[in-house]
Amino acid sequence: MPDMSALLEQAQKMQEQLLAAKEELGRARVTGEAANGLVRATVSGTGELIAVEIKPEAVDPDDAELLGDMVVAAVRDANNQAEQLAADKLGPFAGGFGGDALGGGSAGALGF
Repeated sequence: MPDMSALLEQAQKMQEQLLAAKEELGRARVTGEAANGLVRATVSGTGELIAVEIKPEAVDPDDAELLGDMVVAAVRDANNQAEQLAADKLGPFAGGFGGDALGGGSAGALGF
């Protein structure tokens, strides 16, 4: 029979490591870009949009739709990077909690 106190201690340690990883992701920043850097989007490691930067030469008054597309592409790029960061940071925890360690989502969906 396994030692329950050792198992509880191990679970507590894993929980502390998971919380620390989540806090680190909240502080992390990743930047995605579109159109060779004309539009940049910065998100936290948890996928929260922090900033959007648009260079003046990206703005064409006759084609506002293109600017919108560039913003979407930059945000998507940043979110993809945030998802990869989350998978890297939280991936080791997924196996220890029966598959879904992130409480309803997955690291890929930023579902924590």
